[in-house]
Amino acid sequence: MSKNGFWAISLLLGFFGCANDKPALDNPSRGSIIVAADESFKPLVTQLTSAYSGIYPDTHFEIVFKPEQQAINLMLQDSARIAFVTRKLTQKEQAVLDQRKIVGAATKIATDGVALIINRSNTDSLLTMNELKSLFSGKITQWSQLKGGNQTGPITLVFDNNNSSNLEFVLNTFKVNNVRNLRIFTTRSNREVIDFVRKNPSALGFIGVNWISDGDEPLTAELSRDLRVVGVSDKANPTKRDDYYQPFQEDLGMMRYPLRRPVYVLSREAHPGLGSGLVNYVARDAGSLIIYKLGLWPSVPYNREVNLKN
Repeated sequence: MSKNGFWAISLLLGFFGCANDKPALDNPSRGSIIVAADESFKPLVTQLTSAYSGIYPDTHFEIVFKPEQQAINLMLQDSARIAFVTRKLTQKEQAVLDQRKIVGAATKIATDGVALIINRSNTDSLLTMNELKSLFSGKITQWSQLKGGNQTGPITLVFDNNNSSNLEFVLNTFKVNNVRNLRIFTTRSNREVIDFVRKNPSALGFIGVNWISDGDEPLTAELSRDLRVVGVSDKANPTKRDDYYQPFQEDLGMMRYPLRRPVYVLSREAHPGLGSGLVNYVARDAGSLIIYKLGLWPSVPYNREVNLKN
């Protein structure tokens, strides 16, 4: 064999060896990916990914919980494959994927709500959207300005993070551009909001409803202890208690609770991989059942078949 022929064969072997050394792409039943999620969806995302890994033991999800914008940025920067958030990408954000020739996808999986919570010693558990608007415009600052309450002193509005989806959703709902003069206190998580409200009767907390809506989860009972969930009415002058709705399943699904919002899974996956497998699972019957169990309203309802025998 000539010297040139020897080197040609060596190069070919080296090429194929390198190709074989490339890590195999993940697929719906095997592999590991990073998932970003807004922290307000921690119970939801934890249960969905845990259930999926229970079906496919060779899958692993590293979940990073961040404020919504940071979760989206992780997905755009390819530091996460998918992201659980409350909105689709903006045109500017979509352009980031377009530049890399990535189509991307946004799949709505559920309807969620922002729950308003107060200390159990506070009897003022009914608010109108007009009253909430006045709270965020600065016209109402004291509990004594609200009807039916037993609290006095200033109202402290408590959120989980300066950049959280809960805060952004409420500010957008009431078209608030400047929070400088508002009495807003932020913690580091939805759970810390719950703890703060439990210790402070003057607080009005805002959390993702999935933190307190799973009736079968012991943690829900623990977190709900010593709290009231506020009923909200979009009527200007409600006359009865039935005019107020809480952020629980039927009122979310029937669009009666005013502070409802969608839950999306954003994906940058370019092949039929583990991210697609999880999204398909979530958007179909099995995943919908978990969403339903958590007290949210699934985008694809879980159909139960009942056989009746004579």
